[in-house]
Amino acid sequence: MPTTRGWAALGAGIALVVLWAVFGEDFMLAAGLFLIAGIAGGMVYVRSAVPRVGVTRKLTPFQVHDGDRAIVEVALTTSRRMAQATVLDEVLGLGTARFVADRVEPQDPMIARYEVSCRPRGVYPVGPAVIQVRDPLALTEAGGTAGRVDRLVVYPAVEDLDGLPLGRGYDPTVNTSRTSFSQTGGDDFFTLREYQQGDDLRKVHWPSTAKRDELMIRQLELPWQSRALLLLDTRSSAYPDGESFEQAVRGVASAFRHLFRNGYTPTLWTGSGTGTAVGGSESYGIAMEGLAIVQRSTELDLGTALARLRRNGLSGGVLVLVTGVPDDPALSVYRSLGSDFYRTIVMSSAGGTDDAMVPFGRAGATTVSAPPPDRWAPAWKQGMERSWSTATAG
Repeated sequence: MPTTRGWAALGAGIALVVLWAVFGEDFMLAAGLFLIAGIAGGMVYVRSAVPRVGVTRKLTPFQVHDGDRAIVEVALTTSRRMAQATVLDEVLGLGTARFVADRVEPQDPMIARYEVSCRPRGVYPVGPAVIQVRDPLALTEAGGTAGRVDRLVVYPAVEDLDGLPLGRGYDPTVNTSRTSFSQTGGDDFFTLREYQQGDDLRKVHWPSTAKRDELMIRQLELPWQSRALLLLDTRSSAYPDGESFEQAVRGVASAFRHLFRNGYTPTLWTGSGTGTAVGGSESYGIAMEGLAIVQRSTELDLGTALARLRRNGLSGGVLVLVTGVPDDPALSVYRSLGSDFYRTIVMSSAGGTDDAMVPFGRAGATTVSAPPPDRWAPAWKQGMERSWSTATAG
């Protein structure tokens, strides 16, 4: 369609044609027809140029946490020379970047970069890019979309934690650095199960897959010490406000990353299903993406949900329960699942819960409290040190 300049030129061209009809001056007719033809030619040009434009996009870094900044690199390519092109690239919910290229040469990509402030956590669509092309005289313009829709996944903010839960047969000074647990499991065959997203395809049991007509995975027996189950309590009633829930999400994300980096094979449960078992970088990303989008629930029955979870036979070295106010349902969960794990850590993100944490401590759990805006790292370290001294004294 015509630009502002184009509408003005079109009006002038029509006026010149009218004046030619009144005064009979051929110069007026020629000038009027020239302006009208210029606009018509420009419309043909821009309509044919838009489909020839391509856009590619690259997001860095690969993993982004709440509060980080990401760089988006946009490359504009075309198969024919263009005089002017405008690119609008939107990160839905976070902002829009606008770039103008005065001249784009064939097979010579124009590259632009912009920075995105990644807050809050979540999954944000990026694109498709909106392209606006003008003719060389800037009389007409046309627009369209180009490129694919990418995803910017903003994980919860995490903290670097120090110290690991004391396991049977390990010295506390060893546990402060790194465990010797295997992240890939033992060598003994345990059972077959259905394929889950993120599983290593090298563990596919092809005879069973062919028989059942669905992918089956060889589940190897994991050393009990390397197993960890992290539970995020998503009940709305457990949190006095939204910030305490966000604090809990940051806490479980920090503990999850800490255990994974130190040799554990953690399973993360965020309120539904049987949790995400993590044994590699791909499944780690899937689990963290679940934390990026998790929300509070008004319908979750914590006891019923975790009873189903327990029937799957999850047990091992460490249980981490992250909640807001440690109420009776949370205590029931601890009493139900705590016997299946050698060490249990209860993390509370709500303020004024010292008295509510006493029953957990008396029952043998390591308690960690960090209401906002406190940090988890100091509270975690103190909790680990208390658990070592208790174990040594006993």
